[in-house]
Amino acid sequence: MATVAGNLFELKQVSGLRLLDIRLPAAFAEAYPGPRFGVAGTRRLAGVEAGPLIGTIIKPSVGFGPEETADLVATLCGAGIDFIKDDELIADPPYAPFDGRLRAVMPVLQRHADRLGRMPMYAINISGSVDEMLRRHDAVLTAGGSCVMVSINWVGFSAVEHLRRHSQLPIHGHRNGWGAFTRHGGLGFSFQAYQKLWRLAGVDQLHVNGIRSKFWEPDDSVIASAKACLTPWAGLQPLLPVFSSGQWAGLAPDLYGALGAVDLMHLAGGGIIGHPDGIAAGMASMREGWEAAVAGVSLDRYAESHPALQRALVHFGNL
Repeated sequence: MATVAGNLFELKQVSGLRLLDIRLPAAFAEAYPGPRFGVAGTRRLAGVEAGPLIGTIIKPSVGFGPEETADLVATLCGAGIDFIKDDELIADPPYAPFDGRLRAVMPVLQRHADRLGRMPMYAINISGSVDEMLRRHDAVLTAGGSCVMVSINWVGFSAVEHLRRHSQLPIHGHRNGWGAFTRHGGLGFSFQAYQKLWRLAGVDQLHVNGIRSKFWEPDDSVIASAKACLTPWAGLQPLLPVFSSGQWAGLAPDLYGALGAVDLMHLAGGGIIGHPDGIAAGMASMREGWEAAVAGVSLDRYAESHPALQRALVHFGNL
């Protein structure tokens, strides 16, 4: 990183500089751990062999204590959710400490795992110092969890690489702060290069934004980022792209049509939790949206026999 993105950015001869891509021989990449789980390992641990992994984020993003978090997780698991993640703002706050959240949430996940025959994947936020992340990873593993989440930009490449060499769980990479590295078109990094660097470090799942989201990024850039994650590179397995921000069932056909694949996570916060008929209907609407997309059936037609999707189209389609 010092070579390709170091003092070059500070040379007085240039007013703009952007890292567009990186090409590395496999022999160089072999020095790094790379993803341990990637797409296939994530699917195996989540018990989802076909279609996208449908998930959500604990909302509201701040304010919930451990028991409130566990109650929401119970409702989400009851609705058949595949994947749940902590918000990036929650790591170890005094009102919802990491250890308290883990103690409250894991019995709920275990109970529903017995009922469903699979463990809903929960990416609990372990971000912190290297020693804290290693301890928290081990606590999640001992408790029977199946995923950990890290705010990758702020803990850094070396910390993620060290965690990866230690980890026995998939690493969910949250890219919060990414806009500072890329939003100006003449400065920073392209996602093409960025995802390769985190792939070397060993992230398994990586956020790519969402189509028609609340953020600045154009849809074609979001899709290009997801395709980059899924493209084999330097002998390292692909990353699982994670779509989030303003997502709901009605976006499934556009997302599937542009990406042409179902190896992805589609996370909807309000799109599931804010469904007018409740969380179970919100989850059902997401699955129905993807069923229609993969079958090549229009949402309006599919909704004629699927009331959860119909309500989502009326409620979210007019927002």
